[in-house]
This record gives sequence, C-alpha cells and structure tokens, in this order.
Amino acid sequence: MRLFPIIAAVLVVAAIYGFVFERERLLSMLPQPDAAEAQAEPAPAAPASADEEPAEAGAEQAVRVVAVHSAARPIDRAVIVRGQTEADRQVDLRAETTGQIISDPLRKGAFVEEGQVLCKLDPGTRQSVLTETRARLAEARSRVPEAEARSPEAQARVEEAKARLTESQSRLSEAEINFNAASRLSEDGFASETRVAATQAAVRGAEAAVVSARAGLKAAEAGLQTVAAGIESAKAGVQSAQAAVAAAEREIDRLTIKAPFSGLLESDSAELGSLLQPGGLCATVIRLDPMMLVGFVPETQVSRIELGAQAQAELASGDRVEGVVVFISRAADPETRTFRVEVEVPNRELSLRDGQTAEISISAEGTTAHLLPLSALTLNDEGTLGVRTVDADRRVAFHAVTLLRDTDTGVWLSGLPEAADVIVIGQEYVTDGVLVEPSFQEIGQ
Repeated sequence: MRLFPIIAAVLVVAAIYGFVFERERLLSMLPQPDAAEAQAEPAPAAPASADEEPAEAGAEQAVRVVAVHSAARPIDRAVIVRGQTEADRQVDLRAETTGQIISDPLRKGAFVEEGQVLCKLDPGTRQSVLTETRARLAEARSRVPEAEARSPEAQARVEEAKARLTESQSRLSEAEINFNAASRLSEDGFASETRVAATQAAVRGAEAAVVSARAGLKAAEAGLQTVAAGIESAKAGVQSAQAAVAAAEREIDRLTIKAPFSGLLESDSAELGSLLQPGGLCATVIRLDPMMLVGFVPETQVSRIELGAQAQAELASGDRVEGVVVFISRAADPETRTFRVEVEVPNRELSLRDGQTAEISISAEGTTAHLLPLSALTLNDEGTLGVRTVDADRRVAFHAVTLLRDTDTGVWLSGLPEAADVIVIGQEYVTDGVLVEPSFQEIGQ
C-alpha cells in the first residue's frame, strides 16, 4: 500500500481547514508592512467638484426604435360571417295514400321539370268507386226536379184551403145575422120558434164548417212544408254525392306524385313494385339556382346590415361568389343570441353545392382606418389595446385603437389621427413621454 496519496490527502484537508476556520490566525502570523511604507502610498484622488462634472452625465439618453409613417385610408367596414351554402328550396315528396309503384324509378342527380311525374301508384278499384259516386250524383240530381214539381200542387192546396176557410167564415157571419134577426122577430111575435131554431142550427153548421176549413188549411200547409223538406233533402243528397265524387277524384289524383318545381333529385325515386304507405318517401327534390348563403351575425353587428346590401363569399374550395342580402331575421337564436342572414347568389351552372362552408363578407357603411402590422399592437398599464406613436418632439404617446378587420397584410385600426408615426419595433420598452430616436421603414418591410 502506498503512503504518499494518503499523506497528500491529509495535508490538503489540513490546508483547507486552516484556510477556512483559522484564516484570521494565519493572517496575523504573516509579517505586516512598515508605517513608512503605508504613509508613502499615494492618497486617493479627491472627487471632482460639481462644476467639473461632465455635461454628458445629466443628458437624457434617447431610446432607439423602429417606426413607420402611416396615413388613414378609406375602408369598407364589411361584416365577416362564417356560414354555409343552402339550397333555395328542398322538399321531401311523400305518398298520401296506399298503393304499389307502377312507374320506373328516376335516379338521384337527374334534373326534373315542374310537374314531371316521379312516382305513380296502382289505381286498383278507385276508378270503379269514382264511376259509382258519379252515378249516385246523377240520381240525386234527378230527385231534385221531382221534389220541386210537388211544390206547386202543395201551394195550390194551401190556397184552396184558405178560400174554403174564407167562405166558411162568410157563411158563419150570414147565419149569425139570420139568427139575430129571427130572435128579435120572435120576441115581437112576428117569427115562429121553428124559424129561430132553424137559424140557430145554421149557425152551428157554419161554425163547424169554419173549424173544418181551418183544419184543412193546416193540413195543406203541412203538406207544403213536407214538399219543401223533400226539396232540401234532394239538394242535400246532391251535395253529398258531389263530395263523394270529389273525394274519389282526389284519391285518384294522389296516385300520381309530381315535382312541385324544377330541380335535382337528391335521392332515387321509389322503386318499381314497392308498396308505399301514407307518409312513405317517393323522392327528394332540391333547387340550387339561386343558391342561398346562410350565416349567423352577432347582435352587436346585425344593425350594420341592410336588405339589398352587396355580399361576397369565399368557399372552402377557393371559389368566390357575389350576391345580395335578401333576409335578416328579426328574432335571435335563443341559445347563441345571433341573427340569421341569407344572401342570394346566382348558380346557373349548378357549380355550388348544398352545405359548403363559406366565409361571407357583407358590405356595410365605410370609414377611414390605418393598415398596420399586427406586431405594432400593445397594451398600456390599464390593459387597453393600442399602439405607441412618435410626435414631432420625438416623444412617445399611447393611442387606444379599435380593431376593424384582420387581413393577410396587417390589421385595420381606427382611433388614430389622419397621419401618425407608429412604433412597430421597440414599443414594449418605452412609455409615454420617453425620448426616442426613431428609424423609419416602409410598411411591409
């Protein structure tokens, strides 16, 4: 075993211990310099007086920044909305009755004209039902003249009964006069009791005739009412038969399902031989010309949009289209608090499809703004968004701004003077009133 490494390690540890823990004792053991030598050392130079202080020590240092000359320019304050394309019209054609398809199907994507037959159902016995209802209508119509023919006869009977009643009442009056005369003559002895009895019997007979005439009048009037009721019944039968004919014709019309407007088939029409129940789908037809661009505008910007305003849109495919605003909702969506806006776009070549994503730019009232790099924006101590500018004295000033639009070349800002020198590099290291040394560059460098 070698002793030299061990001895060296012990000496190093002892040296470290003495230097750390016994430093003052070791320094006191070292020889001290003589007092004469200490006095011979040159005294430190006295500080210069205030008058001799260099002028540069009190001068303000200017901070170097990079700025741009910016001038306000007109800008169209368009409302930007993300939305999608939507077919102008779309309808699902469904069956209203039960029947088997007897027409050949049309394939999806086919163009159909308004009124073109899409599905035709087997009529079955519906034509026979229609023939039967028409026969019943003819029969009901024939009963009306027959019932009306009885009306003059019943009216004549009423008139005859009225005449008999009038005649009976006249005879009763005459018999009463004769009876009164006979009674007075009998009291004076000029008429016999037999004559009085005869005139009294004549009165009784006339009264009976009046009662009989009144009964005959009531019977004639009842007959007239019966005839009138028969006429009304015959007319009601005609109306019922007409309703049955209309229902049968409507049932036959439901067998043919036609396109309500010109457009494209979004799905195949029902297959030949398939059975359609009420509500069964025959086909789906959509109209893509014109195409609608649908977006939802926040309530803070909907007041800036007007009907008839010009609009442009860029689709996800890169295509650009133009149109006009045709609808602005008056009621907000209860969940998003946004308003539906529709833009009508021509689509004669049917190049636009339903459901494509689009970024819609709707023209609004214009204003002036500055186009600056996004990096020029900063925040002040209160957290207000703005930019810092350089004035004529090369002093920094903060201006609060409003972000109008974000583009590929920069952001459009309002809130600045017509012309301003805006700091684009170094604005985070200066505050209001600080002296700067700006170097200017062109916007876009």
